[in-house]
Amino acid sequence: MPEAPNMTQKPADYNLELKNKKILQFIEDMTSNPDEVQKDVLEEILSSNAHVEYLKTHGLDGRTDRDSFKNIMPVITYEDIQPYVERIANGDTSPILCSKPISEFLTSSGTSGGERKLMPTIEEELGRRSLLYSLLMPVMSQFVPGLDKGKGMYFLFIKSEAKTPGGLVARPVLTSYYKSSRFKDRPYDPYTNYTSPNETILCLDSYQSMYSQMLCGLCQHKEVLRVGAVFASGFIRAIKFLEKHWRLLCNDIRTGTVDFQITDSSVREAVMNILKPDPELADFIEAECSKDSWQGIITRLWPNTKYVDVIVTGAMSQYIPTLDYYSNGLPLVCTMYASSECYFGVNLNPLCKPSEVSYTLVPVMAYFEFLPVQRNNGVSNSISVPKTLNEKEQQELVDLVDVKLGQEYELVVTTYSGLYRYRVGDVLRVAGFKNKAPQFNFICRKNVVLSIDSDKTDEVELQHAVKNAVNHLMPFDATLAEYTSFADTTTIPGHYVLYWELSLNGNTPIPPSVFEDCCLTIEESLNSVYRQGRVCDKSIGPLEIKIVEPGTFDKLMDYAISLGASINQYKTPRCVKFAPIVELLNSRVASCFFSPKCPKWFPGYKQWSNTN
Repeated sequence: MPEAPNMTQKPADYNLELKNKKILQFIEDMTSNPDEVQKDVLEEILSSNAHVEYLKTHGLDGRTDRDSFKNIMPVITYEDIQPYVERIANGDTSPILCSKPISEFLTSSGTSGGERKLMPTIEEELGRRSLLYSLLMPVMSQFVPGLDKGKGMYFLFIKSEAKTPGGLVARPVLTSYYKSSRFKDRPYDPYTNYTSPNETILCLDSYQSMYSQMLCGLCQHKEVLRVGAVFASGFIRAIKFLEKHWRLLCNDIRTGTVDFQITDSSVREAVMNILKPDPELADFIEAECSKDSWQGIITRLWPNTKYVDVIVTGAMSQYIPTLDYYSNGLPLVCTMYASSECYFGVNLNPLCKPSEVSYTLVPVMAYFEFLPVQRNNGVSNSISVPKTLNEKEQQELVDLVDVKLGQEYELVVTTYSGLYRYRVGDVLRVAGFKNKAPQFNFICRKNVVLSIDSDKTDEVELQHAVKNAVNHLMPFDATLAEYTSFADTTTIPGHYVLYWELSLNGNTPIPPSVFEDCCLTIEESLNSVYRQGRVCDKSIGPLEIKIVEPGTFDKLMDYAISLGASINQYKTPRCVKFAPIVELLNSRVASCFFSPKCPKWFPGYKQWSNTN
């Protein structure tokens, strides 16, 4: 994930080697004494927020020591602070969660009640995010020298934002960052030399933004040393976009003009500063894109590329084979670990295999605690984390320096902007140590069963959506005997697949339109992040229901038992990923149906619709 693009001139006294050396020394210092740093961070957070309502309500009474904090303050989830958040959103400016003014809300990809969670933030958090970004390239330069000699081609996008009834902006964390002066007006840094002008990134129209960024990337193809996007899914969408629109792009390069569909005047002007008629380049791109195989298309069109910079951990790991195909096996680099709640850490060994990626949490970012988690060793091997913690479980949380190698934990954070002992929902495994600081593998999001892009659908939400959909079957005297789901990323964009086994009690055949209605009802019942991905971002394809033959789920159980699952404890998994199980299900599909149109979605929150 890159820093800000920038076009300012190099200062006469700029010394990249010295700058890199200072940053690497900072990492050494932070990881050599993390417990002392964490103690100071907690003290600073609690002293600056000593008089806020939330801490006073719980009786912390100005204490700033670790023991008092752990004994008095509860471990919480979003639902616990939602009433406080809603008061701030509705215009209450008193110090509720934080002594400093809440500058905006960052909308999480996690949801509550079907809507994005609202994370309060303060102006100074932009500085902490910028700090983490500044660590990435000095680390990378140790492994790949010369990255200051060329450009990065990154596909970066903003998303729509809304205003709360109290007038605060609510938007995703990256949209907030890209729109900030820290991104747009960053001082000179050779590592922030990008092919995409700011105007192309800040264009809200996703087609125009993608088209113009791709056009600029192609025009500067020999200068590109690294390529990427935030998520693996986003980068693959960019390649698929090229596959669909390369003829238009070649025409623009050949003639030195911008296609008429690009109507944003600031985007056109920014692109025209880069675009010049180049028939030879157009012929080269046309020759490559016309070939039967697109294997290695990245290294064919951008021959100096050293690596692909995308997140391929967690749910994004499903895209690794596709990335390997398009990139001819270039290194896939995950540089950092962050969320809407807080930016957490960096990958200090960026050229490792995707399966071995570990992140070193930077101890100045927030105060970190860790809740031990256990696995339910059934066929789904799911993570077991209680929704609410009893007193004994609250006492089990450990500090950053007290985690154990190989143990899995749920991350709990206390931030400068008003989250106290907040459960992020990420499950991490301790992989090793950098000096005295632990390094963590990202394992998964707690309770998530389906994810294609930034969407996260849990089992409860999926069950609710399926329950709504099966009402369409009642007039035909049919019921749903069993079901499971699968995130299919063999299509671009990926899409949700539900496998349904029916019990048919009546004789009336069920028309295809009824199953299509079932698909749409499920989509309408899913959260706003999913629906935005379908409607606005086009990052998720139409949901599919596959009707399987009677007895399919009995065969699924037989297969699980043959692998060692207990017949007494077996439960049908609500999501499947294991390839042989997906093959078994697909071998017994009788018919398939897709959602006939996009579900409803609009920017903002339902409860604000009458106040904006």
